[in-house]
Amino acid sequence: MEKIMGLHILLVDDEPHILRSLSRALRSDQYTIHTAQSGQDALGVLANEPIDVVVTDKNMPGMTGNELLAIIADDYPDTIRIMLTAFTEQAALIDAINQGKVWGYLQKPWENDNLRITIEQALQTKMLIAERNMLRASLKRYKREHRSQFQRFIGSSLAMQVVYKAIDKAAPSRANVFITGPSGTGKELAAEAIHNLSPRHDQDLICINCAAIPSELMESEIFGHVKGAFSGATNNRDGAATLADGGTLFLDEIGEMDMALQAKILRFIQTGTFQRVGSGKTERVDVRFVCATNRNPLEAIEQQLLREDLFYRLNVIAIDMPALCERDQDPLQIALFYLNKYSELENKLFVGFSKRAEQLILNYGWPGNVRQLENLIHSAVVMSDGPMISEETLMQQLHLKPDESLFTPKIRSQTTPMAQSPVLPSSKSTEQAASINIIPLSEVERFAIEQALQVCEDNVVKAAGLLEVSPSTLYRKIQKWEPS
Repeated sequence: MEKIMGLHILLVDDEPHILRSLSRALRSDQYTIHTAQSGQDALGVLANEPIDVVVTDKNMPGMTGNELLAIIADDYPDTIRIMLTAFTEQAALIDAINQGKVWGYLQKPWENDNLRITIEQALQTKMLIAERNMLRASLKRYKREHRSQFQRFIGSSLAMQVVYKAIDKAAPSRANVFITGPSGTGKELAAEAIHNLSPRHDQDLICINCAAIPSELMESEIFGHVKGAFSGATNNRDGAATLADGGTLFLDEIGEMDMALQAKILRFIQTGTFQRVGSGKTERVDVRFVCATNRNPLEAIEQQLLREDLFYRLNVIAIDMPALCERDQDPLQIALFYLNKYSELENKLFVGFSKRAEQLILNYGWPGNVRQLENLIHSAVVMSDGPMISEETLMQQLHLKPDESLFTPKIRSQTTPMAQSPVLPSSKSTEQAASINIIPLSEVERFAIEQALQVCEDNVVKAAGLLEVSPSTLYRKIQKWEPS
């Protein structure tokens, strides 16, 4: 049995010679021994020392052992309680155990070996109780911190837990935030969550999509204009900068903004001041900036689509939104949410997805991310009669052919010449194996994937079916090969 070090034992008996005998029997470097000659003295020790095990006599003047252990059970429930008794009648022992809520008992006279074994077993139990309590506390903390919904986000994957925590930490600050991620991953939702959880939540969140507004109108959209500033400017107009005063300005797809205007945005961020189009008057506002792009910012800088100084001014806090295919079971959870939403909207009754439809949702690569999934579910609700959404309905809406099923991989009908195949070592003999250049497993895997993509004409979903893996797995592996 494994020894447990540094634990405290309290021995309680009104007879000093018994305490001495018990102490001698348990003398060891691994234990700290405490003694008490009454129940009251024992409670005093417990109040001041971290006692792990109490061994007490049953019959003592004043407070009996049963009474002492009953108090300890209420006040120190994790302390292991052992009764020392001269009783031999079973009924009396059971009564003592029930009254004192004890873990076990020892009979007088005791054998020292039995005493030590009993104490060691009691301490092992103590450690198990401690581990159980730690696990319970960890589980409670995990459930408290692990969220399946956050603001308007849905998803319990680890990737989204990282996003939730980043938003939690970023929101209360005044720091600018730069959000990256593919289209359809929820960058605007992240900006909305940051604003809602910030001290600015009582003011407005103003959102500008830099990709949706012509460049010649963008400056006016952001800074406003005065009457007569340009043809059609018949009145003074407030821009997003004025409307967001005291709140948050979200510039989505900032990499699509004209470079000359980016210089003005940089000055606006640095000084908090701007001029309306056609005006020479400088105005000052208090705005927090949140920006987003679906591009790789460093690549956008290199391609002169994003000013480097503007990026570093905005990128105080960086949040990267994961693609839907990287979010474990989230696609199904999101699909169920939208199924309920659009069933109610379209006045239809659906109870869920078929098993194969669920697997398709989990295995599909979702290049359009959450936006694509939402549109798919809405379309499936409209085009299906229910009561369940089938795999066939989803495949039809995704324009997948029957032979592109993710669940019935076809036998490969094409072969590659052996000269192009990796040479796998024979196991006939050690000498033969030693003479063959063994191909690393990663290269064999890459060859198989590239071969499948070639056969499937770069159709990742179909290639994943042939390889019997999920498309999301294939997408991740392919992305790892791309130069950084």
